Amino acid sequence: MIRALVLFSGGLDSILTIKLLKEQEIKVTGLSFDSYFFDTAESKKSAKQLGIDLITKDISKLQLEVVKNPQYGYGSALNPCIDCHGLMFRIAGKIAQQDGYDIVATGEVLSQRPFSQNKEALKKVAKLASVEILRPLSAKLLPETTYEKKGFVNRKKLLDISGKSRQRQLKLVKRYGVKYFPSPAGGCRLTEKEFGKKVSQLLKNDGQDRELDKVDFELLRIGRHFWIDMEKYIDTNNNKSQSIDKENKRGNYKVHVALGKNHEENKQLKKSAKKGGILVELEEIMGPIALVFKKNRINLERNTKLLNEVKKLVLERTKNKNKDINKADWIIKMV
Repeated sequence: MIRALVLFSGGLDSILTIKLLKEQEIKVTGLSFDSYFFDTAESKKSAKQLGIDLITKDISKLQLEVVKNPQYGYGSALNPCIDCHGLMFRIAGKIAQQDGYDIVATGEVLSQRPFSQNKEALKKVAKLASVEILRPLSAKLLPETTYEKKGFVNRKKLLDISGKSRQRQLKLVKRYGVKYFPSPAGGCRLTEKEFGKKVSQLLKNDGQDRELDKVDFELLRIGRHFWIDMEKYIDTNNNKSQSIDKENKRGNYKVHVALGKNHEENKQLKKSAKKGGILVELEEIMGPIALVFKKNRINLERNTKLLNEVKKLVLERTKNKNKDINKADWIIKMV
């Protein structure tokens, strides 16, 4: 029996790709990825519905390196889709070779996404991945693959879908009796412009000072974020804080502060607070909670000037008319 490894997001296009291949009596296994910017939740739901095996891989650190320096640049936000797809297919190719899969496939539709799914972009992805990729939904609009030439899959039974319209896909939903598929919204958070801006600032100001992890990127989804320039707030009582390198002296040494926008976000900040940080909140007045992220070369606990700057951020966003930080009662808690 022919075996196919399909990159599987759990969305409609990847579900239909599985249906098309299974219709040709090909045994299909899904491959889904976890990262700082997306997860495998939907793919697990859809795989269960389809009754297929699902392989999951965490590519968080590998993808982060791609985000920092993509060979083919970004889309409309901070999304290096071509390079990310290349990474995913390269991993898929290795798994296929090791485990004896005959076909590597994906649910991508030609011209559905202008940056990453035009014909030129697909060539770039193939070059990065060094593996041949079958796209069953658009196969008749693309060059014939080796999989088709060898008879692993019947090209005549593949499709010629292109563009953003989902009308043909919705007809296939009825044909195959698909009961559940997620909405097109969601997916990779790097395609969100505002989130992308926050990630860019996080990489520039925090990524040089410490190793970032999943919680850092999850916290970007909560509240407002600020990076306070530390040049004028260096603790002169802390000798270690004097050893600031040349790059930091150019204004890149900044402390990251997150402020909750409502009660629910305040609760989330407290729950997800990074170890080594400081929580700053007003004792009796309703307002945002601030989380000050730890910086290795600054003693935040002793740096009253920095904490006063954080208190100002909190007071500016409360309904309290009194904006004097010295007249307010504060709760300062190390995490």
